[in-house]
Amino acid sequence: MTLTPTVKDSAGKIAVARGSLLRFPLALQAVAEVSTFGCRKYNAPLGDMGYLRVTDGYASYTDAIVRHLLDEQREVRNPQDGNVLHAAQVAWNALARLEILLAGTDPNAPKLGPVLPVDDDIQV
Repeated sequence: MTLTPTVKDSAGKIAVARGSLLRFPLALQAVAEVSTFGCRKYNAPLGDMGYLRVTDGYASYTDAIVRHLLDEQREVRNPQDGNVLHAAQVAWNALARLEILLAGTDPNAPKLGPVLPVDDDIQV
């Protein structure tokens, strides 16, 4: 039996694997280390989304980003948090903050405005 090649229409769809996972494999593995450590630290199952329910989470994760950026100037790894990289903790907190913003779970987070039109003259 021979298979005839077909075309899958993916035009305009977001390439999740190629657009994130495959572009940043080392960084995302480091972020996963932070998630795993955090789940153990807070006795939560892997995949737990409790961070979405943190009171004033958007501001808390913003503070954590800045704190880890400053701490990274003293030491690259964080001995209090399983020796994970501060840079990975910055990335984890940025992802948590973005998820809260997009999910709309923190009433104190900025409100998303309208999507601006794309300028076709911009060269990427």
